[in-house]
Amino acid sequence: MTARSRSIVSRQTGPHQDLPRRVARALAHPLRKPLAAHTREAFDRARDWLEHRNGASLILDAGCGVGLSTRRLAEQDPAAAVIGVDRSADRLSRDHGPLPDNALLVRADLVDFWRLALDAGWRPARHFLLYPNPYPKAAHLKMRWQGHPVLPVILALGGRLELRSNWRLYAEEFALAVTQVTGVATEAEPFVPGEACLTPFEQKYDASGQALWRLVAELPHDPGLVPGGALPAAGEEG
Repeated sequence: MTARSRSIVSRQTGPHQDLPRRVARALAHPLRKPLAAHTREAFDRARDWLEHRNGASLILDAGCGVGLSTRRLAEQDPAAAVIGVDRSADRLSRDHGPLPDNALLVRADLVDFWRLALDAGWRPARHFLLYPNPYPKAAHLKMRWQGHPVLPVILALGGRLELRSNWRLYAEEFALAVTQVTGVATEAEPFVPGEACLTPFEQKYDASGQALWRLVAELPHDPGLVPGGALPAAGEEG
């Protein structure tokens, strides 16, 4: 049976004209969002787990969904410590067999988890953003990671950042944002996963004949990109 998956439909025909302004705003204004208590607790558990991995290199699987990508990344690199983060308890609870010993799934708010990771000095060797919600309506730019206030935190963590999407414009926008924030030149490129699909979405899109896109950027660890620091100032949490 041939797989079928809807392509992204949007009235946008090119990168959003408001993207440079949104990125500049994220670089100029501290993110004031209070930290969620459940994410702080989840991060503390993840930090304890990582500290017992004997200095293993860290791979972050941000927005890991049901966790299949986390499992596959851990199997591909058994010497690494792979942490998959998703906000949905339902997705994370689905049974896909036991996790490899070098993998951990964490239910947390990604925005807060990234901020806590940067504040704790984490330096992921690899950082994956696999098929984030495209929010294809032009009015929803601020909900895409490249238009979100947390963007400087994502990039400040450094390492080999890889984003994959089935919407070319999403990858192109993200590439533009990376360059605006860090000065690192990168671009979206066609991508064919073959038999090495990391997520169920990737497998479905590929089997449907959709074009897939990715960008890869080697980024320095640079907390100075984040205005006011990663966490809320004293007295702002609550």
